[in-house]
Amino acid sequence: MTMPSENGAPLLEIKNVAKTFGTVISLAGVSTTVRAGEVTCVLGDNGAGKSTLIKILSGVHRPDGGELLMNGAPVTLANPRAALDAGIATVYQDLAMVPLMAIWRNFFLGSEPTKGWGPFRRFDRRTAIDITRRELREMGIDIRDPEQPVGTLSGGERQSVAIARAVYFGAKLLILDEPTSALGVKQAGVVLRYIAAARDRGLGVIFITHNPHHAYPIGDRFLLLNRGRSLGDLAKSEISLPELTRLMAGGAELEELAHELERDPSTSSAAKAYQEEAQA
Repeated sequence: MTMPSENGAPLLEIKNVAKTFGTVISLAGVSTTVRAGEVTCVLGDNGAGKSTLIKILSGVHRPDGGELLMNGAPVTLANPRAALDAGIATVYQDLAMVPLMAIWRNFFLGSEPTKGWGPFRRFDRRTAIDITRRELREMGIDIRDPEQPVGTLSGGERQSVAIARAVYFGAKLLILDEPTSALGVKQAGVVLRYIAAARDRGLGVIFITHNPHHAYPIGDRFLLLNRGRSLGDLAKSEISLPELTRLMAGGAELEELAHELERDPSTSSAAKAYQEEAQA
């Protein structure tokens, strides 16, 4: 369900963004778009520039070139608070959760509801539990008991709680940093379902991953990065899963490596003769 802005502009436009650290080029002229109700997947191996892009969008780094537009208007994300105020929520791999604290406490960590006034103001525990239970249920998340420590949840369930928390606190754009990287097939599927739930609620989603098989089923747009440069910014209709996988694997570089690793027949014969001699 795509929900366009009032002026028809994408929720976020990244235009020719560049970032260097000394002589190291982390990003060079990277562009893509994110629309409300759609998922833009950013793919690349380690060192491709994914982390730098996340930090620019979350207000940690300022770009050296290019511009960011939200709903068609230029925006400056001077710090993480400015990004949050703009409706950009980032869910990092470590999730910023306290394993020994209850699910509902983690859900409201740093933004606890209160009741009473003045010196009698106190944490509204019942409201926090009820909201946590309701929000998780609306995202399709079945948590047995919001009182259980968040550390007892599976990796996929912890990711889902982090996603539901971001949605509740008003995120318009959700950035997910490698949410499926350390998960098995079943748990990765759980996370992908919750990404789809956030998308269907009208959020724009940026899904950072190095796995094209996780990206392709959920993605509407694909930005491929290699050493800070874009290999392509493509809609789903413009690329197939095999082609996406080939680009991720290095394309010609992988073919060259495969040729390099092929067994030389003469080497194979020599090795066989050596084994026969050793066994005699």
